[in-house]
Amino acid sequence: MTDTTPTTLAQDTTAVIANDPTWWRQAAVYQIYPRSFADANGDGIGDVRGITSRIPYLAELGVDAVWLSPFYPSALADGGYDVDDYRDVDPKLGTLADFDEMVAALHAAGIRLIVDIVPNHSSNRHRWFQEALASPKGSAARERYIFRDGEGPDGTEPPSDWQAMFGGSAWEPVGDGQFYLHLFAPEQPDFNWANREVRDDFLTTLRFWADRGVDGFRVDVAHALAKDLTYPLRSHAELEELRLVTDGSHPLWDREELDEIYAEWRAVFDEYDPPRIAVAEAWVEPERRYRYALPTSLGQAFNFDLLRANFDAAEFRAIIDHNLESVTVTGSSNTWVFSNHDVVRHATRYGLADDPGDEGVVGNEWLLHGGPASELDAARGLRRARAATLLMLALPGSAYLYQGEELGLPEVADIPDADRQDPTFFRSPGIEVGRDGCRVPLPWASTGSSFGFGDDGAHLPQPGWWGEFSVEAENADPDSTLSMYRRALALRHELQDAEGLLWRDHPAGADVLWFARPGGWQSVTNFGSEPVDLPEGEVLVTSAPLVDGRLPGATTAWLR
Repeated sequence: MTDTTPTTLAQDTTAVIANDPTWWRQAAVYQIYPRSFADANGDGIGDVRGITSRIPYLAELGVDAVWLSPFYPSALADGGYDVDDYRDVDPKLGTLADFDEMVAALHAAGIRLIVDIVPNHSSNRHRWFQEALASPKGSAARERYIFRDGEGPDGTEPPSDWQAMFGGSAWEPVGDGQFYLHLFAPEQPDFNWANREVRDDFLTTLRFWADRGVDGFRVDVAHALAKDLTYPLRSHAELEELRLVTDGSHPLWDREELDEIYAEWRAVFDEYDPPRIAVAEAWVEPERRYRYALPTSLGQAFNFDLLRANFDAAEFRAIIDHNLESVTVTGSSNTWVFSNHDVVRHATRYGLADDPGDEGVVGNEWLLHGGPASELDAARGLRRARAATLLMLALPGSAYLYQGEELGLPEVADIPDADRQDPTFFRSPGIEVGRDGCRVPLPWASTGSSFGFGDDGAHLPQPGWWGEFSVEAENADPDSTLSMYRRALALRHELQDAEGLLWRDHPAGADVLWFARPGGWQSVTNFGSEPVDLPEGEVLVTSAPLVDGRLPGATTAWLR
């Protein structure tokens, strides 16, 4: 793995960021999917220098931190989550020197950096895995991954009937009677986290990036590292029956051994001043999520509950109450999110029928049917998305925003099959369309070959109407979604005080969520269809214009 000393530039400008160990508790964090954000060299792929060139935009937007999706060397079998080298930058995206310059520029602008770390699996091009393939059964090289002998009379059957998350068998033969485990794509062999060498190497990786000025880590599939592969292996059907267990006994997910792994990570984070932070992507039952957010563990865990919810006042209030209660156990803060690189953008979800669908995320069935315009109310979707986001930005805790949502970008549903890149599309025909529709490169300009993304097209096709949602088109419009985000984020910095909220009853009833925050400001959201009266106070920002001084349906207002 590459081990290059960070440049003086990155080290010196770290001091620009205030030494505040609690900065993350109520931060607004902006997720960048690097290959689709900005292309500086005109090859159609977003890159590190492209991100650096757009830091003034991020500063004007008003975010506190950037979360950078994988930028490591990768064959892109899974959008960069198949990592060849955990301590380098993909040459197609830049160099370590480019990375250091980006960190320095972010810190100079008062923006911290969180990077994705992918500990469950490497790529099949990782030097360790190539060494394992070249080594015999039982070798130390193979012990870094999960290899098992085949079954059946001639050993050609996989060790179990487990299915990978992206479709097909979770076991891949290597030609010598053994198979390796991959819970995701075949190009993503799972590490053996019972192996001390694997654990130590990741501790080295955490220090490598922390030494370069990285402020924190987003931990991919944090609930998957520890596994019980005691023979006989359980069947796929048995694993499905155990999917909702909450005692840490599932063979593959959310096991108790993770506490020990992440305690070692926490010790590394605490070597720094201020301590580095981490947030877990852990798709677990709500009553298990707290373990990842403990101060002895990663410290924070994603809460995807609002992302899965319908636009419904009762659902929103129940979710908010539950999560506010849960953080009292850990001492952490909440993480609110509506969109990311894995789900249909919420401006589109809210324009579809209120049906959670598979895994509780609206939009999958619509995409499978080709994204028919007749089933989408785009105006309603954007209106609801703006209202939901403004409510979310008023909540105590961290707000995680996905690139382009500040423009109101919808999902791109009609990407030609030949242009798709997501492995879920190819491995799950007729079941999953994949995630390319939320990863289409951003429109910075109203016209041009890639709408300002770069000088020579984009790696995923952008629709002809993309320019309507561009930064250029929305920049000077005071009513644009971009203007609303800028205004709300600026006010959030001004108004944010102690964590907590106080619910208030609105005369219009249960369709209105009204709460007050410490410091004297309040948020009111009308989930109904008819306008309602606003409480007394100065209106600071609204997600849609008031109607004769009243709050219309699907609208949020902040007051003080």
